Amino acid sequence: MAQDNSKRIRQAAEKIEVGKLYPVEEALALVKELATAKFDETVEVAIRLGVTPGKGDENVRGIVVLPHGTGKVPRVAVFAEGEAVREAEAAGADRVGGEDLVKDINEGWDEFDILVAQPPMMKIVGPLGKKLGPRMPSKKAGNVVDDVASAVAALKSGRAEFKIDRGAVLHVPIGKVSYEVDQLRENLKVLMDAVIAARPASATGRYLRSIAVSSSMGPGVKIDTADASNIAA
Repeated sequence: MAQDNSKRIRQAAEKIEVGKLYPVEEALALVKELATAKFDETVEVAIRLGVTPGKGDENVRGIVVLPHGTGKVPRVAVFAEGEAVREAEAAGADRVGGEDLVKDINEGWDEFDILVAQPPMMKIVGPLGKKLGPRMPSKKAGNVVDDVASAVAALKSGRAEFKIDRGAVLHVPIGKVSYEVDQLRENLKVLMDAVIAARPASATGRYLRSIAVSSSMGPGVKIDTADASNIAA
């Protein structure tokens, strides 16, 4: 099976012109064409930025709500109390709790993709930091908020978080292979708007170094950064 997958990926890669930087729409259409897995693959964009990840003021991150969603509805658990419990449940939270939720997570329960918390609840959530790691709710990630219901609604409707890795690269899902090219383009536009707006004041030189888009099981297709910038506002 692994050999079949390698052959399929190699054959797909042969359809990509070496060294070519594709216009956005052509790149997205090609990614759809090259996605031959038996499931609806995720389309992900990788954006390499001209920043220094180790510098705190250049740690590019942000949140964006994609107009057509990511194609995946995340499981959201919420730490809340009082009236916010009912509001979070009404907004679509998969689970809402307090001490009971902390206890279950400590004991290994992890049937969630994202955690949201009211600020006062962080006093009981804090000790979970080591266990949760990057999944720990934080203000920077927009997951520690007073209005947990709105946060849940945004997450369920297509909110995506972006944050550079150690190589100064953002990896962000922008939809599924089953999406139309126009839907993927519109999602990419909104993401590019947010990434450009998040440029650190201290960053010098070329900000958008390279952009590539691919499906879960397909090869990467390089996008012309100038064209990607042009689709942004």
